[in-house]
Amino acid sequence: MKKYKPTSDGRRGMSTIEYKKILSSSKPLKSLVKGGKRGVGRSAGKITTRHKGGGVKRKYRVIDFKYDKKNIPAKIASIEYDPNRSGFVGVLNYFDGEKRYVLLPQNVKVGDQVEVSENAPIKAGNRLPLSKIPVGTFIYNIELKPNGGAKVARSAGIYAEVIAQDEGMTHLKMPSTEIRKVLSTSWASIGEVSNPEFRLINWGKAGRRRKLGIRPTVRGSAMNAVDHPHGGGEGKQGISLRRGPKTRQGKLAYGVKTRKPKKYSSKNIVKRRKTKR
Repeated sequence: MKKYKPTSDGRRGMSTIEYKKILSSSKPLKSLVKGGKRGVGRSAGKITTRHKGGGVKRKYRVIDFKYDKKNIPAKIASIEYDPNRSGFVGVLNYFDGEKRYVLLPQNVKVGDQVEVSENAPIKAGNRLPLSKIPVGTFIYNIELKPNGGAKVARSAGIYAEVIAQDEGMTHLKMPSTEIRKVLSTSWASIGEVSNPEFRLINWGKAGRRRKLGIRPTVRGSAMNAVDHPHGGGEGKQGISLRRGPKTRQGKLAYGVKTRKPKKYSSKNIVKRRKTKR
């Protein structure tokens, strides 16, 4: 991590990742990049997700989450920054000549060989069916359904752990501490997602967040009563008389269960996640 001298209020405590020591390339592969408008939290001009909008333009790297190219070895050609995700990405040069972007794990370098195969060794970056992965292994880019593409454990420094194999189902301890059953025929990549220092970044000032497309957050208690259930009144007031904290739309927040009682995937949850309460 690179820390800055407190030359101003915004610089005080500010830190960044030293990308020059990690990345091998600064320009993306042109054939695997496309443009397009980003989601800015609006539908038909109306705000549907608050605190989103603006930000610096981004080019979208087409990442291979399907991993449908099996039994063909590939070499890591580059380690690159991707503005659309927290982990690092890299170009895989397959031995048949094709190139694809993938999400990289920790402790890999340019020139390392990776493989998507049922018989691939248990090595960082390789991809196998869950049934072939030993108990205790850390994995990422996990499928929830066979051939459904990687859906789980894709953020920087994140991983899930294989804790049991039982009757065609693999028990995984998720990053949230939830223990869930997944079909053993689903695939996953070995290792932990790259860039674990991402969570240690101190953004320092609001301007850096605005460039990421994150707009200001205003406390409900600072608003008028017409704008938020917590608003209004003379001076500071508690919210205990309002049946606990609420969202701007008036729904109960913090500690309220939002999962549907009969959700189709509830049968696959062995143990619910631990909450901070």
